Amino acid sequence: MILDGKLVREEILNKIKEKIKTEALDIKLAIILVGDDEASKIYIKNKEKYCNLVGIKTTKYTFASNTKEDEIIELIQKLNNDASVTGIILQSPVPKQIDFDKVTNLIDPNKDVDGFTKENIYNLYLGRKTILPCTVKGIIKLLEYYNIPIEGQDIVIIGRGNIVGHPLSLALQNKNATVTVLHTHTKDLEKFTKEADILISAAGCAHLVKSYMVKKNTVVIDVGVSRKGDKIVGDVDFENVKDIAAAITPNPGGVGPMTVAMIIDNLVELKERSKNG
Repeated sequence: MILDGKLVREEILNKIKEKIKTEALDIKLAIILVGDDEASKIYIKNKEKYCNLVGIKTTKYTFASNTKEDEIIELIQKLNNDASVTGIILQSPVPKQIDFDKVTNLIDPNKDVDGFTKENIYNLYLGRKTILPCTVKGIIKLLEYYNIPIEGQDIVIIGRGNIVGHPLSLALQNKNATVTVLHTHTKDLEKFTKEADILISAAGCAHLVKSYMVKKNTVVIDVGVSRKGDKIVGDVDFENVKDIAAAITPNPGGVGPMTVAMIIDNLVELKERSKNG
C-alpha cells in the first residue's frame, strides 16, 4: 500500500477550508524570511499557496542577509502583540549572525506554528497537549488516516534531529509506542531496523534504507530529502523496498505534503486556543 500524502493533504485542507468558511474564522500567518535562500523562497511560496487556498491570510516580512538579530526580535515582539496575527513562522535557515533557536523561542507559544518554542517542546516532553512540529504531526496523521496502529508497536526512527527525529520519538511514546532511535553512532542499523513494525527514516542520506534492512510487512515512512544528480530522493530505496513493506510513503509525495497541511492545521488549532482563552 502506498501512503499518499498528497491525497490526505487534499482531504485535510478541504475540511479546514469548509470549517474556516462555516465558522467565519479570521486567521492570519506572519512569515519572516531573512536572506536569499532559494529553497526557503520556494517553501514560503508553497505555504502562501495553501493558506490562500483555504482562506487564511498571509503577510511576508523579507529582510536582507545582513539584517541584525535585534531587528528580527523587534518584529517578533510586535507580531506577538498584534491580536490580528494568529501564527508566526521564522523561516529556516537564517544567516549566521542570527541565533535561530534563541529568536524562535521569543515567539509567543500561542502563535508558534512550528511547535519549536521551549514551552511547546516541554509540553511534548511531559506528554501534555501541545502544538506539535509540523512534520511530526504530519507523520502521525498519515498513519492514523490509513488506520495503521501506533500503540504497542515497535517503532524505529533513524535520525535524532531537533526538527523530526527527537520530537517524533517523544510524540510516538506519548501514543504508547515502543521507540528506538538510531543515529550516526549506532553500530549496526540493520540489527534494529529488521525488528521494526514501523520504520521511519529522517537521516537525509540518499537510499540509506535498503531492502535487506527491512522485514516483511513493515510500514516504512521516508522523511529524508537528498539530491542525487538532478533528482530529489529519499532515505529509502523505494523501488526495492516497496514490495517488502506492508505500506510505504513515496518520496516526494509522502511526508512533504503532510508537513504543509499541518502548518494549516496548527494555525486552526492556534486560532481555537485564542478563542478559548
